[in-house]
Amino acid sequence: MDGLGREAAVTTLKQLDLRNSQDSSASDEAAAPKLAPKLSLRELGINLNHWYAVAQSAELRDKPLAVTLWHQPIVLYRDRASNPIALEDRCPHRQVRLSAGTVAGDNLMCAYHGWQFAPDGACVHVPYLEPQQKLPTCTLRRYPVREQDGFIWLFPGDAALAEQVAPLGVPEWEHLNFIGSLTTIDVQAHYSFLIENLMDMYHGHLHGGAQVWANPVLAELEAGEARVHARYDAESYYRIDKIWSVSQLLIPALRRLHPEPLDVYYHYPHWRSTLGNDFVIYCLFCPLSETHTRAYLLHFTSLERFPKLHKTPLAVRRFVKRSFTNSASFLLRRLVREDVLMLEQEQQAFAANPTYRGPELNRALTAVQQLIRRQAGMGDGEMGG
Repeated sequence: MDGLGREAAVTTLKQLDLRNSQDSSASDEAAAPKLAPKLSLRELGINLNHWYAVAQSAELRDKPLAVTLWHQPIVLYRDRASNPIALEDRCPHRQVRLSAGTVAGDNLMCAYHGWQFAPDGACVHVPYLEPQQKLPTCTLRRYPVREQDGFIWLFPGDAALAEQVAPLGVPEWEHLNFIGSLTTIDVQAHYSFLIENLMDMYHGHLHGGAQVWANPVLAELEAGEARVHARYDAESYYRIDKIWSVSQLLIPALRRLHPEPLDVYYHYPHWRSTLGNDFVIYCLFCPLSETHTRAYLLHFTSLERFPKLHKTPLAVRRFVKRSFTNSASFLLRRLVREDVLMLEQEQQAFAANPTYRGPELNRALTAVQQLIRRQAGMGDGEMGG
């Protein structure tokens, strides 16, 4: 990511308006490092020059799929080789959504008049084109897109920078020794509220018996250009080391507290956490606007402690993984419901009184807020779409 931030995009229209209103003739200001305008944290945009998870692979089949990433309507579809394609979701003819259309071979066909657009965004067919007429030269914006670890990842910034940074890896997705569960977060709140919630291990009181850890104490804190790592000394209710121990997820009476390190990471713009050797959790972000955030929450239970697991026939291991996939989704959905209620109240309180700032005692959240402001202020890029 080194070097990426120097060209990174500032993506809030309000930010662009503020910059345009400043005196461009001041040479000393022009030479100074670019910092995020003094907007509230809850109004800052995202750094577009990162990869964002906009859909699950399973969601993108034989029909176009509409997604939104920071005010940008985007249409996803698969070509004949099943490769994902991402274009701006707008037919240049009458400005209707191409996501309402259909896939025609490698092309995307508009539902209104049947115009077709190639994977590079060029108009390649108009069904009623007369012999003396030429195809329109209008071209749609194409976004860099990848399919990796069960998700469609999109790079909404400068396409020339897409190869300089990789999407956050989720190696547990295909690993046979990890059982995964997934749910979607859809919250009417700025993305900063959600990442603060995820980095704050002191809000377990909200979740009661559904929380897998207890008694956290912030032990270490590291903050860098694009990452915050907080280590908490904590305790866990679970130890996944025998076949029967998986039942602890369902039967509270079997749980026993024991010390476990709890590590949480903000790998901008996504989040990852580990609880000892038994659990890995991810939150993959797709911010839609200043007041709307979508994300994918993934929970992986490790079977690495099981003796001789690697000697088990592959067919058996695949069966176990397939049979228990999403077995913890009911727990994730409960946690998400409880968190969303709090986050939307925070957003509503900010809208009612945007100048109020409550006291923050968790140093990890202060570091996260500084990282968000730094990333939002890196560069002069214009808003895409």
